[in-house]
Amino acid sequence: MLRERFRGNKQGMSIPTDYPFDFDPTYGMTLADLQAIRPPEAPEGFDAFWQKRYEKALAVKPGPRLGPSKDTHPDWQVRDIVYTSTDDISIGGWLLTPRKGEVRRGLVVGHGYGGRDQPEFDIPVEETAILFPCFRGMSRSAHSPISPDAPGHVLHDIDDPDHYVIGGCAEDLWVAVSALLSLYPSLDGHIGYSGISFGGGIGALAIPFDSRIERGHLTVPTFGNRKLWLTLPTVGSAHSVQEYAKTHSGVLEKLRLFDAATAATRIRIPMLAAVALFDPAVAPPCQFAVANALPRSKFNEIFILDAGHFDYADSAVQQTALRERVGRFFRGL
Repeated sequence: MLRERFRGNKQGMSIPTDYPFDFDPTYGMTLADLQAIRPPEAPEGFDAFWQKRYEKALAVKPGPRLGPSKDTHPDWQVRDIVYTSTDDISIGGWLLTPRKGEVRRGLVVGHGYGGRDQPEFDIPVEETAILFPCFRGMSRSAHSPISPDAPGHVLHDIDDPDHYVIGGCAEDLWVAVSALLSLYPSLDGHIGYSGISFGGGIGALAIPFDSRIERGHLTVPTFGNRKLWLTLPTVGSAHSVQEYAKTHSGVLEKLRLFDAATAATRIRIPMLAAVALFDPAVAPPCQFAVANALPRSKFNEIFILDAGHFDYADSAVQQTALRERVGRFFRGL
């Protein structure tokens, strides 16, 4: 069965009760309510749509270019990286490799909708090449006319599924895997993905269609259950789409192709999903829709946080426990 693991004091003891929003970021739902949420049915052509995109990405030769970085760390050699993704878009980011020991596994790490201005040095993995790409349009992958800011980015070509930016970001992830393998061919069969929030949603969409990814970790993933996503009050990227949908009635039907919960039902590799009971930016029902969609397996695990995208009393304790779990999870690569 899909296991649930909670670290901290008593479950839910540090869910925030004082917040500056005009809505309740628990949406009045208990853990049992959240666990009962099921993923939506796939629209016609869902698998063919994504398989076609994956084949397009797989045909790209990323040609990764490495250069010196201004960032330094005693345990990691840090280099700037640029590779070519689909649509001839240049993707920038960072590559970390261990200063000591061999490179035995690879990890692609996605970012939230705030973009990324530096790599993370505290990911609990060893003997790992870690690639931190910036998804198209954001941070080191700025690409006009895509907006670098979440409210505009999430709307870019939203009415054209074949060119919607969210699909392009999934392609950037797939090409990131290709870039890692072109640098380290020995990593074939030993590559994982880790993503938070926006990067979690992109991961859920991309992982099912790329057999080169062996393990996945998603924290507070977005884009799950788009029907709910379009209706629940939020301070996150969904708010921008909700406003847009008021004058564009066909948005939901197009977004069904980009539902992270629908995609997650197709994942067949070990997964670790961290989901929150309170979250003003990614509604918990949408997060749980993704986590609950993962096939029941002894290899899959749900880690429950009291809150996401918000500071709370037990945050440090729970994040430490999650970090330890992530380290053990990726040692299996």
